[in-house]
Order: sequence, then C-alpha cells, then structure tokens
Amino acid sequence: MLARDTAPVTTDRTATDEVFQVEEHGIDPIPDAERHGDAKDVFWLWFGSNLTFTYVINGALAVAFGLSFWQATAVVVVGGLAFLVIGAAGLSGVRTGTATLVISRAAFGRRGNWPAGLLNWIVSIGYTIVNTVVGTLALEAFFADLGWNGGHAARALALAVTLALTFAVALWGHATVQFAERWMAYVLAAGFAALLVLLLPGADTSAPAAAPGASGWSLAFVVMLAGPFSYLPMPADYTRYLPRTTRLRAVTWSGALGGFLSSVALGVAGVAAATQVDMTDAVAGTESLLPGWFQPLFLALVLGGSVTNSIITLYSSSLNLQVLGIPWTRARAIVISAAVTAVGSLGALFLADFTTSLLSFLSLLIIVFAPWGGVFLADMVLRRCTYDTDALHADGSGAYWYRSGWHPAGAAALLTGLLFSALTCDSELWTGPLVAPLGGADLTLLGSVVSALTYVLLARGRVTPVTS
Repeated sequence: MLARDTAPVTTDRTATDEVFQVEEHGIDPIPDAERHGDAKDVFWLWFGSNLTFTYVINGALAVAFGLSFWQATAVVVVGGLAFLVIGAAGLSGVRTGTATLVISRAAFGRRGNWPAGLLNWIVSIGYTIVNTVVGTLALEAFFADLGWNGGHAARALALAVTLALTFAVALWGHATVQFAERWMAYVLAAGFAALLVLLLPGADTSAPAAAPGASGWSLAFVVMLAGPFSYLPMPADYTRYLPRTTRLRAVTWSGALGGFLSSVALGVAGVAAATQVDMTDAVAGTESLLPGWFQPLFLALVLGGSVTNSIITLYSSSLNLQVLGIPWTRARAIVISAAVTAVGSLGALFLADFTTSLLSFLSLLIIVFAPWGGVFLADMVLRRCTYDTDALHADGSGAYWYRSGWHPAGAAALLTGLLFSALTCDSELWTGPLVAPLGGADLTLLGSVVSALTYVLLARGRVTPVTS
C-alpha cells in the first residue's frame, strides 16, 4: 500500500470551510462534495491581497534606479501583466483539489520537490516579514501622530498588533481568508484610490537628466516582477476548493485582473511620489505629500494592506510545511511560520536598515523562484494541467516517484536556471560574474526561461497529459 500525506479530513462541510471556524483540511485533496465558490472569489483574493504598500515602494524604487515617471509606469504595467501567469497557475488547483507545492511534485519528484519546497517556504516567510515590517512602521507612525513617541516600546506594540491581526485570520483558514480579503478590499480600494488622486497631480513627468541605462531598467523589472512571481507557489492553495465545473478561463482572467488592478494602481502611486520627494523612508515620504486630514487614514491603509498580503503568504506557508513533511495539522503548522515571521520582523525592525534590507531581499528572491516557476509552468503546459491526484500524494512508488523520488529532468532544469540567475544577478548581497560583461544588466528573470526550455528539452515526450 502507498504511504500518503496525512491531514485531518471530515465529510462535514460546516466543520471544514466556514468563516471563523478553523479549517480542518490541509494538503489532502478537497472532496468534490466539499467544493464551493466561483471564479469571482479568485478576483477578490488577488485584488485584496495586493492592495499593499509594498507596490508603492516598488514603484518608488524604479524611479530611484533612474527611470522617468513614464518609464517607471511602463515597468509597473508590465509587472502587473505577470498576474496572467499567476491566474493560469491556479488551474491546477481546480483540477486536483490540492496545494501548489503538492502539484509541483509532478515536475520534481516526491523527494526532488523537497529542496524547492524549502526555498519557497523561505520566500513566503520573507514576504510575510516584509509586509509585517511595513505595517508595523505605519502603526508606529500612527502612535506618534497621537502623541505617543514610545521608542522601542511603541514599535514592539505595533509589531504585536500587526502579527496578531495576520495570524488570527490565517489560522482560521481558507474560508476566513477569502472573507477577509474581500471585505478588506472594499475599504482599502477606496482609500488607495484617494491616495492615487492626491499624489498624481504633483508628479514630475519630465524626462530624467540622464538615461537610466541597462542596469536601471533591469533592476526596475526585477523588483517589479518579484512580487507577482513570488506568488507562483501559491495559486492552487486558493483555487483547490472551487468546483471542478468552474470555467478555467474565468479562473485565469479573474486572478489576473485582480492582481493587475491593485498592483498597477499602487505602483503608479509610488512612481508619482518618488518624483516629488525622497522615498528612502517610503511611509514617511509618502505621508509628507498628503494633507493633514488624510495622513491618519493613509497609515491605516498601509497597515491594512500589509495585513491582507501577509495573511495569504502566512496561510500558504502552513501548507508548505505539510508538503515538507511536518506531521501536524495545517493549524498547528502555521504556528511555526508565525514564530519565524516574528523573529525575522524583530531583526528587520531593530537590527538592520529596512530599506536596504528590502532591496537586497527582493533582488535575491528572483534567483530562487524564477527558475522554479519556469519548471513548474513548463510541466503544467506539457501535462495540459492534468495530474494523477493519487500519485501526487503517494510515497515510494507511483507516476511521480521517478528515480528514487527524484525527477532528473526537473532537477537538472532547476539547477540550470538557478546557475544562470546567480551568474546574472546584480544585488547588494551578490553580483554575478556576468553582470559587468553585460553592461550592468540584471538578467535574473531570464532564469525562468532557461529552466523552462531546459525542462521541455529533457522531458518532452516523457511528460504527457493524464488520460482518464
């Protein structure tokens, strides 16, 4: 008999996926009888979770790299279009009823999936830390506006509040996450729309004194695309409850439109702000451009947006830990992710300059998840998004066991993409030896193309769609 992933399963839908009740399912396939919702849920998830101030920072960074208002805006739009890939990646969840990092076992093998799974868990925790820190700084600034400059005590309290809001929703699980993202999106969308209206009139749309060069363009693209690409290990986590009859085209376009609208709007706001003021401290810089009556609302928006994004990354990280073999329920596993997030946030807030850390973090992340995403998407296309669901959860044999649990084609393609990305990465923490010969260009993103092409070359004819 095949060994399988273990996670509590119940046939009582009321007990498994209801708002404000702890979800009992983990990475086990969701039974057809318990599936519900429609493609609109995917829109609200990606729209709400991307109403985060991080995109304002990313837009500002594009200007810091030497791009003009219109050049930076073009990069923001291209970054938003990447959500088409995220929307399409959710198709696998509808087909299998399980999480993305379970489905990626088809590309890498049961054991071969483990290293990439660990790296992607680090990515998800990293983004949770980034957003937690942004929310904490906003809440600390709000305390200061109220007259309390409490120093470390105020910052610690702000961090505790931000973590508590995130953890509570993620702990309850899928239904509560969907509910919170939709209702918070209503409020955040109105607030950020007002922010955009206030920032755009003062934007400097003139051309820069000097052309940004290959380095400026490439770094801007890396930072802007890092956000959407970092979601590649997550889409199926939020589509696995959708009925099998859900239209796959609707899932793709709903996810793409949700992520595009919010990321582009906030990215353009960051571009506009950066042409007017120093955005080294992005929260303080943006706040200085706003009328006094809107500043408290702005800080609330930053906090709310940080929480909505942290919720989905923290939730997915708990499923990721189950994929890695943690023999706990999803609800218990999330405690590990929350604890690591807390420790990382403390370090970012009290031990390091946040802006420098953020830039370095975003610049390096693409080395990991661009090549991984290339292999995963290439595998999905070759299989036409069809999988043997039982084999995805089987251990020791089955269609995805390959050679002792490793898929040689997946491993080779991933390593090839990682090597290319490392050689062409330009960040404060690491500069690849090919950056200088390329005129300072950062071609890390092309690691996804390299790994995808390598995988197709090695696996074509061997990886085929599952026929019923």
